[in-house]
Amino acid sequence: MTDDNRVSNEPLKRYKVQTPTINMFGIDIHPLGMSQSLDIINECITSKQSLHIGMLNAAKVVNMKRNPALGEDVTSSNLILADGSAVVLASKILNKKLPERVAGIDLMHGILERGNKLGYRVFCLGATEEISEEIERQIHKHYPGVVITGRQNGYFSEEQQNQVAENIAAAKADVLFVAITSPKKEQFMAKWGDVMQVPVVHGVGGSFDVFAGKVKRAPLIWQKLGMEWLYRVLQEPGRLWKRYLVTNTLFIGMLLKEIIKPQKS
Repeated sequence: MTDDNRVSNEPLKRYKVQTPTINMFGIDIHPLGMSQSLDIINECITSKQSLHIGMLNAAKVVNMKRNPALGEDVTSSNLILADGSAVVLASKILNKKLPERVAGIDLMHGILERGNKLGYRVFCLGATEEISEEIERQIHKHYPGVVITGRQNGYFSEEQQNQVAENIAAAKADVLFVAITSPKKEQFMAKWGDVMQVPVVHGVGGSFDVFAGKVKRAPLIWQKLGMEWLYRVLQEPGRLWKRYLVTNTLFIGMLLKEIIKPQKS
């Protein structure tokens, strides 16, 4: 997007989001919509400041409580958005003010759409080699103004992480999409951020599989009703039903505890 004069051994300045957060489940969440989030992302790209984006849904909230290390990695992000409809609904029940759901895949496409006009430089990390190749083709097809500075599948060992991070740094991208499952995704982002020196790091989870056409996303009406999780279960019931049953039940229990405890503004 711009001439890049970054010094490889000097970490980027961490961006400070000015919008006050709201606290739910002990997590500080930024009450921002899609447009505001994209504006912040563009500001970080143009000013070369570091922005790590944490996406929060019901399962992530539950797993952060069960896995303190994951909780630390997510809360180390300097922009935390409500990715799940359940989180937005919970905010209404608790009389908080989350304006809308900002789905990780929609944010990814929003970044690519702006990048198509502004020439963002993007690195794609994660998924299988086949999906990674297809993602490169799809970005070239739908967002030809985006410069893909590199890509790497998600099948690398812990010993290879440093080399992967250095390769990403050498590519001098504006945006890094990390399509790796939790908690490995959050751990990688938190551990290697200073090495990679990419202004915007966005963990997109399974979004590459959807973009590549391997997994079908729920129709819009299901998304609006907050039932995208159920659509996924119906696609892969054998693998997902127990996971969602457990996490959704635990999330409801956590919400009930939030309701009965004294609330702080």
